[in-house]
Amino acid sequence: MSAVPESIAHADPVFEALGDPVRRLIVRLAAAGEQPAGALVEGVQRVHTISQPSVSQHLRVLRDAGLLTVRAEGTRRLYALDPDAVDAARAWLTALVDPLAPLANPLDALATEVARGKRERRGEERAQPA
Repeated sequence: MSAVPESIAHADPVFEALGDPVRRLIVRLAAAGEQPAGALVEGVQRVHTISQPSVSQHLRVLRDAGLLTVRAEGTRRLYALDPDAVDAARAWLTALVDPLAPLANPLDALATEVARGKRERRGEERAQPA
């Protein structure tokens, strides 16, 4: 059995973290662009009855799963969706619907090399005197 590509293996914690509706909402809010923690808390509290410390716990789970990045700006913490996590989830889903997708690029390269070899042989045949 072949090794699991890194991008697909990275998807497991992503999907585990997305199993909670509050965390899915936080990810949707962060997908709109970098957000301060306070804005994410307010956005979640508009939809769910939840305390600020509970939202902070959800933010930590999302950071640990690699879905969110955080950077400090003074006393504020700014959260953003990590595109690498989205790519890992996309790769995992693609592998489900198109299991041969990982072979596409190597096969394309092989086809290019075969075509190049044919062109070179035709060129050599024309260059040889009859």
